[in-house]
Amino acid sequence: MHRPIDEPGFGEGDGAGRGPVPVPPPYRPHPAPGEAPGPWTGIPAPPAGPWADVHGAPDPGRVDPRVLGALLARHGWRRRGGAAGRYSRWTPPGSGAHGGTSLLVPESRAFPDCEDLLGEALAALAHSATPSAREVLTGLSVPSDEIRWWRDVPPGPAGTVPWPVQEQLRSAARQLLLAGALAARGRAGYYGARHRRAAQASLETVVVGAAPGGRGLTAFLPVEPGRPIAVRLYHALHAAREATDYQRATGGMEAFDAAVAAGVSRELTEALVALVRGTEGARVALAWAPAAGAPDGCAARPEPVEFSPGDLPALREASARYLTDEPSVPVRLTGAVVRMRRSGPRGEGTVRLRVLAGAEVPHVRVALDEEAYRTAGHAHLVGLPIRVVGRLESRGGFRRLTDASGVVPVQVDETERDRLMKSLHENLDFFEEACGPDDD
Repeated sequence: MHRPIDEPGFGEGDGAGRGPVPVPPPYRPHPAPGEAPGPWTGIPAPPAGPWADVHGAPDPGRVDPRVLGALLARHGWRRRGGAAGRYSRWTPPGSGAHGGTSLLVPESRAFPDCEDLLGEALAALAHSATPSAREVLTGLSVPSDEIRWWRDVPPGPAGTVPWPVQEQLRSAARQLLLAGALAARGRAGYYGARHRRAAQASLETVVVGAAPGGRGLTAFLPVEPGRPIAVRLYHALHAAREATDYQRATGGMEAFDAAVAAGVSRELTEALVALVRGTEGARVALAWAPAAGAPDGCAARPEPVEFSPGDLPALREASARYLTDEPSVPVRLTGAVVRMRRSGPRGEGTVRLRVLAGAEVPHVRVALDEEAYRTAGHAHLVGLPIRVVGRLESRGGFRRLTDASGVVPVQVDETERDRLMKSLHENLDFFEEACGPDDD
C-alpha cells in the first residue's frame, strides 16, 4: 500500500536541528484496526473489536489456529511439515524450503503450548517484511470477506505499474464496491442518486491493500456489516459474466434484463468497463472469511470471474440500456427548500429541496406553478418543510421531480424548525430568486 507522495516529513530535516527523519519503506503495510485509512480517501480502517487488543494486534487467546492456517494458505504461504497432529510449519510465498521466516502454527487449541505458539507466530507476522503478512493479521483482527482485483497491464519502466494505471484500478474497485452496496439496498437497472448515501455509509468499514507491483488490489469487508455486499457482488459478477457470454453468442440483451434480479446494474457494468478498459484482461475473486464460512447459495471457494476487452461492447450496450429503460418512480416526499429561482416576480419557478423523507436521494429539483411556488417560499421563510407528490425522473440520475402537485407545508417539532431557520439565516446568500442555475 502506498504512502501519499505529498506526505510531509520524510527524508527532510524536521526543522528542529535533529537531521532528517527516517525514509519510509516503498510500501505502507495494510493498516491494522484503528490505524489510519487505506489508500483511498474516505474509507477508514475498522474500529478495534473483540478480536483485537488495545493496540490493534490480534489477541492469541482469541485466534483459532485453523483460521490462521486457512488465511496463510489463502495468501500463498507454504505448509512444510511439522509435528503431525501437533503443529505445522509455514514459510512465506517465494521462499525456499529452508529459507526465510517460518511460523509454527498449532493444529488446535488442545495443547498446553498452543497460546505460546500462536503468540510467537503473530509476533513474527507483525515483524515480517512479506506484504501478505499484514493481510493475514488483518483477516485475524476483523473477520472479513476478501475481494481481489487483478488487471493484466504492461509494466512501467521500473517493472511496476505506473501510478495513473494504479489509480484506474482503485477507481474501478471503488465503483464495483459501490455497485454491490447499492444492489444490497434493492434491485434496479440504474440507481443514479438513489440509495447512494446509505451505500457509501455501508462501505465505511472497508479496508483496502494494494499488491506489490500495482497490478492487484484487495478489499477486506468485515463480515458484520459487509457480508450482504460481498454476497450480492458474488451473484452479480457471475450473472454479468453469463449475460455477456449470451450477448456475444446470440446478440440478444435479454440476459442482461434478467440479471438485474441478481444485482447487475448500470453502475456495475460501468465499473467493469472501467476495470477492463486499457488492459489485456481483468479478474475479480471473492474469498469468504474462514471464521464465518461460506454463505448459503455461494460456492465455498469461488473461482475468479474474468472479463476481457472483447466483453466491452456488450457491457457498454448493457449500460446504455439500463440507463434508458429504468422507469420513473412515483413518490410522495418531504423536503426543506434550500433554493428558489424563477425568471420574473410572477409565474412558475423552480425550487431545490433537501429530501427529508420519501425518496432515497439527497436533493431534488421541482418545477412548480405560481401558487405552489409561493407556498414553498412561505413555508421556507417560517422554517417549515413542504410535502409534494410527483414522479422521480430517471433522466439526470433521479434528481428531478416532475408532475408535481399537492404542495403543502408540513408541521415539525420546535427543534427541527429551529434548525431549519438557523440554516436559512446562515445561507441567505444562496436563497434568492435571482440565483444562478442549480448544481445538479
